[in-house]
Amino acid sequence: MKKSFVFMSTIYLALLGTAVVYYPQHVETAVIEDRAQLLPTQMKRITATTETNELQDLLNEAAKEDRVITLAGTQHSQGGQTLYPGGWLIDMKEYDEILAFDPTAQTLTVQSGATWSKIQEYIQPHGLALQVTQSQSIFTVGGTMSVHAHGRDLRYNALSESIESFRLLTADGTILDVSKDQHADYFQHVLGGYGLFGIILDVTLRLTEDELYVQQTAELDYQDYPEYFKEQVLENPEAKMHLARLSTAPDTFLKDMYVTNYLVALNQELRDDYAKLSEERIIAIPKFMLGVARYSDTGKDWFWDVQQTYSERLDGDLITRNNAMRSDSTFMDYESSSRTEVLQEYFVPIEQYVSYIDALREVLERHDINLLNITVRYVERNEDTVLNYATSDMFSLVLLIHQPLDEDSLAETDAAIEEMVATTLAHDGSYYLPYYQFPTRKQFKEAYPKWQSFQQFKEQADPEGRFQNLWYKEYFE
Repeated sequence: MKKSFVFMSTIYLALLGTAVVYYPQHVETAVIEDRAQLLPTQMKRITATTETNELQDLLNEAAKEDRVITLAGTQHSQGGQTLYPGGWLIDMKEYDEILAFDPTAQTLTVQSGATWSKIQEYIQPHGLALQVTQSQSIFTVGGTMSVHAHGRDLRYNALSESIESFRLLTADGTILDVSKDQHADYFQHVLGGYGLFGIILDVTLRLTEDELYVQQTAELDYQDYPEYFKEQVLENPEAKMHLARLSTAPDTFLKDMYVTNYLVALNQELRDDYAKLSEERIIAIPKFMLGVARYSDTGKDWFWDVQQTYSERLDGDLITRNNAMRSDSTFMDYESSSRTEVLQEYFVPIEQYVSYIDALREVLERHDINLLNITVRYVERNEDTVLNYATSDMFSLVLLIHQPLDEDSLAETDAAIEEMVATTLAHDGSYYLPYYQFPTRKQFKEAYPKWQSFQQFKEQADPEGRFQNLWYKEYFE
């Protein structure tokens, strides 16, 4: 056992690498894949631009040639949201200028291809931070809007709460100023609309203070988590952010948890000592540990023990809001021609959490699924979008699954995820849409009962179907 472990470790260290996708300014005909490598699609054209007038020209040209347009940022979605056969893909990553900044009003206007990291670098010297973003800062603003992401913050939970307005280039070439009060129908559909209603040009964001937090960690049993969260986190005015992990190690499978709370530090004058934005430096060690967990149950037990030990050491450490919102991600990059990693995210009401975990454990124990990680966050009820995943105050569970690409393994995962989604729906929950198309159409319609309204507005706003993707094709056509 020890010899095989050492051999596997050596091989894995030799294969360390990262995955970054860059496109030239213009490419004719290429096979493109999104993050999960499950939907290779031949696109007719790939174009990157930095100019608004070029986006307008592209839209006019696509209309003349009757071509479909898809939009891409960092392409971390996994369900074909940036892909369509024979379509024109517009790579938005270079469309990333900061256009306006008012530190007094705490607002910033930025083009949609900018990453959250770029914004943090700009606002941090002014003592400001983002209200909402995903756990990692590597994603583009437009991409995050299109999936209507949520974050760790307990006050500003869904992205819609931090958006003052945005400009949208619609299918007919009109540029609209969109907010909750102006063209509100577009606001409700573009957020969580997966690029189907036009090109988000720029966005005005509300910012907040870059507070200094003290990290508070704890270990507990999953059955105690809902009460702990309500009493120690939700009812604590000093608690500003929260994250939990649920064990995927065989010895403690879906039972043990550890949590990290971010409480306002008593001495905010120390903030400048911690304000410098963190950078990923130690990549090989966590990448190695995750690699070992991919290939053995012993590795999973070991990885969980290491995670718990690391969490304990963080207790009492100080961190700024900006740094709490730029978690490490490079160590999770994974490249293989025969395997991939897929994500699932399920939302379940707080009061259903314990019974849901018990039911989910039963499902997973019936299937041969290589589950590497589960993070748990709080998601407050939000009805700003038509495809709304949080119909009540919920816990969000993000599952990372190591997935072989052979036909039998994919079929097993398909069956398992359909059953997990069914279990989620049976507990009054929902699931997140950016990931691979494992759930059935029936499950989609049950999870998102306003799907017909979404489709009707799509047909009204884009009658020629100029903006399309494989996800829409799978569930609406």
